[in-house]
Amino acid sequence: MAMLWKFMRVAKYSKTALSPKVKVRGIPTRSRHSSSKSVPSDFAASAPSSNTVELLGKSYPQDDYSNITEKILSKVGKNLHNKKHHPLWLIKEQVKEHFYKHYLGRRGTPLFSVYDGLSPVVTVQQNFDSLLIPQNHASRRKEDNYYLNRDHMLRAHTSAHQWDLIHSGLDAFLAVGDVYRRDTIDNTHYPVFHQMEGVRLFSCHELFSSIKDGDSLQLFEQGHRTAHKQECHTMEAVRLVEFNLKQVLTKLMTHIFGDGLQVRWVDCYFPFTHPSFEMEINFQGEWMEVLGCGVMEQQLVNSAGAQDKIGWAFGLGLERLAMILYDIPDIRLFWSEDERFLKQFIGPHIWQKVKFQPLSRYPPLINDISFWLPSETYSKNDFYDLVRTIGGDLIEKVVLLDEFAHPKTKKVSHCYRIIYRHPERTLTQDEVHRIHQAIEESAVRELGVEGRF
Repeated sequence: MAMLWKFMRVAKYSKTALSPKVKVRGIPTRSRHSSSKSVPSDFAASAPSSNTVELLGKSYPQDDYSNITEKILSKVGKNLHNKKHHPLWLIKEQVKEHFYKHYLGRRGTPLFSVYDGLSPVVTVQQNFDSLLIPQNHASRRKEDNYYLNRDHMLRAHTSAHQWDLIHSGLDAFLAVGDVYRRDTIDNTHYPVFHQMEGVRLFSCHELFSSIKDGDSLQLFEQGHRTAHKQECHTMEAVRLVEFNLKQVLTKLMTHIFGDGLQVRWVDCYFPFTHPSFEMEINFQGEWMEVLGCGVMEQQLVNSAGAQDKIGWAFGLGLERLAMILYDIPDIRLFWSEDERFLKQFIGPHIWQKVKFQPLSRYPPLINDISFWLPSETYSKNDFYDLVRTIGGDLIEKVVLLDEFAHPKTKKVSHCYRIIYRHPERTLTQDEVHRIHQAIEESAVRELGVEGRF
């Protein structure tokens, strides 16, 4: 829900843009109750023949917005959240079991339905417009998203499915999937991660039935917008929805992390919820943000066909929860196929206590790169994406060390430190040198920088 916000062999991948035609073979998943069907992910690049991208059985024409790299496309369909015994699968199943057990409908069946096989390819309308995100909002930038073209993209959040699921008649659901963002490079950020979306809508009777004199209360009014409510909501309705939301999420976090968990709420702003909050938990003496949530914008709810209801939404990151719960220090490990990592999470039940046992800590190799920026617009995320495309998961971290403006020419220079470390073996100076040289050459060729190598 919340707008919370990178790769491979040097010889083969040195470009940050797609070759004119890339194919990814696979069958789109179907949405259904607790769907777990995965998208096959075998990947092949063909010789240039047309300016299109074929992904999950559909063809998309490229244009000036197309910026998805071959490496990112190779991640589509991996669906780590649906791989049994994977730590992301464990977190997902724990949350599902909690909601299935504690929230039941009138007939004793689970109130919340679960969708974890929805296609990550969405329209810009789904990802932004349906959520009332303004046309000039910073979250729409090419520098921060992976676009197939101006009309289609890889979802930046699972909120992209909110409108469609509400429009289909659902009042309570969880949507889980991989999401894609261009971002910085460190041990907590990766261009592909996994989110879980939660939405709950209430009718007037459902919200006020347990309240004394609830029959006299209303969901809507013709009032004015404040920092605490939308103009169309009554204060009583907002307070009850907010209370229910915080209660649901506090119970969930306590269920995952155990009794005695300290929770605090921080006011924030998301375009499609108001009021909105971030939840932070105190874990080993440190406050850590784990999710964002809020009262849904009524305009969104109305447009999806639920005009007589009010609701809340939340979004949590599965990697964030798993890193805290299992003490996993590096987000790259979630993509590891090393049995020493994967076997640690195989157990008789999903609630088995697991503390990650580190693989051997291999030494880092550090190289710096400096260059003059081009006169045209330059984005650090373009450079980060290029580094990830070439270096893959050998890149542990990229840090902007220095920014210098020449007093006479006014040209600007950036110096970045690239830390190379493989999570499963020791790197050699020779292979890192080849990767670093490929990054230098590609930065000049693809980004138009002037090297200071």
